[in-house]
Amino acid sequence: MEIDEHPLAYLLHHHGWTAPQYLARLSAAHQQLGHGRLDVNQRKRVSRWIREDVTPEASVQHAMAHLHGIAPREITARPWPAWLKLACVREQRLLDAEWTASATLDLLDRVASTGGPMDRRGFLVITGITPVLTGAATAEVAQARAQGSRIGKATPKLFEDALAVLRRQDDQLGSGQVHASARAQLRLITTTLKTTSYTEDTGRGLYAAAAEAARVCAWTAYDSGYLGLAEDYYMAALRAAASADEDAVAANTLAFWAILRYSNGDPNGAADLASDALGRTRRIGSPRMEAMLHARLSRAHARAGQERASARAQGAAFDAYDRARERSADEDPPCVYWVDLGELHSWAASNAMNLGQPRQALAHYDSIPAAHRAEGYDDQAYPRASALRLTRTAEAHVAVGDLDGAVDSAHQAVDHLGGVTSARGTSTLSDLRTKLTAHRTVPVVREFLGRTA
Repeated sequence: MEIDEHPLAYLLHHHGWTAPQYLARLSAAHQQLGHGRLDVNQRKRVSRWIREDVTPEASVQHAMAHLHGIAPREITARPWPAWLKLACVREQRLLDAEWTASATLDLLDRVASTGGPMDRRGFLVITGITPVLTGAATAEVAQARAQGSRIGKATPKLFEDALAVLRRQDDQLGSGQVHASARAQLRLITTTLKTTSYTEDTGRGLYAAAAEAARVCAWTAYDSGYLGLAEDYYMAALRAAASADEDAVAANTLAFWAILRYSNGDPNGAADLASDALGRTRRIGSPRMEAMLHARLSRAHARAGQERASARAQGAAFDAYDRARERSADEDPPCVYWVDLGELHSWAASNAMNLGQPRQALAHYDSIPAAHRAEGYDDQAYPRASALRLTRTAEAHVAVGDLDGAVDSAHQAVDHLGGVTSARGTSTLSDLRTKLTAHRTVPVVREFLGRTA
């Protein structure tokens, strides 16, 4: 078992404790709370808690909370072992720091300095998104800086151009190969913010670039399967966007953060993120971004099983996109270049699958080729997105009993995934293989499973 699969396993690894050493500390905490001593020789208890899904007794859980500095109320607020994740925050300062430009710069420096390979050992532990959004709404905006060599107003544009390239590279190559480049850009931007002098407008441009660099770091970490690290970057990105006073950058950050949240058990938190982003659309003035944000909200509601709310937001997404088609794409923020009618149908299909409506999902998937032809979509430019969409199309075919259609879509998905490095893409394909395994006696299914073994 990997150390990130259970919070207690993570804590033992992080502190360098053996099972007997942990039980000794736990016994002392148990005694302090008036529950008596624990048998520290029963090291298998720890193994059972981690590996056999055994829930510790209530008194032992209270001793654990006491040992790790977690409020007792958290034990009843969430089940075992979810509450223990609160002890696994790697960067508590990301949650607690003031929303000032100087604090943001310090936190950007910390996350930008994350070295070596991406670290899986983090957990999504924010108990509510509201405090984060409240902090963003009251954040201090960056001011001019007088120390260091002077840079001109063109410098932020250099970073914006480099980040635009990174976004396209992520589309084609996948997150695994792009994350290190994004982190290098974030370090360079952060160093520029710390060591040069600039006007207020230039400083805000630099913070906006830092926010987008941190968002790319977050997205590529998430797409590679490193959820805790991704959330660190998203929090830093939102802080930087607030320091820049840039609604479009903040809204885009919130939209991508919502994906992480609704995909990992917090659809209500995702809805809060998307709703906050939608509150900024009047100032942004981009129907294309508005369509994307309504779609995110629709996805969150679908994940929560809220069919009517999902349908309302989904309808609003298509309505907003109709308005977007009346404008030039040059009028939209550069970060929404990828939002098109095919994407809206793909999200609507995912909603239908979440809500147990596979035939409705297939109707949306069937609408995508015509939408792509009408808008000149190049699926070779987005191999990961195409692979994910085709894999999910195959899942819908399986759900309605169309195995030939499922295998046809699955073969296309494998071909598209090709040289793209994406843990999400690989995981989604593995899930499809698992679903198809139940039908392995069917020749076309057996052939596909053999090809992808």
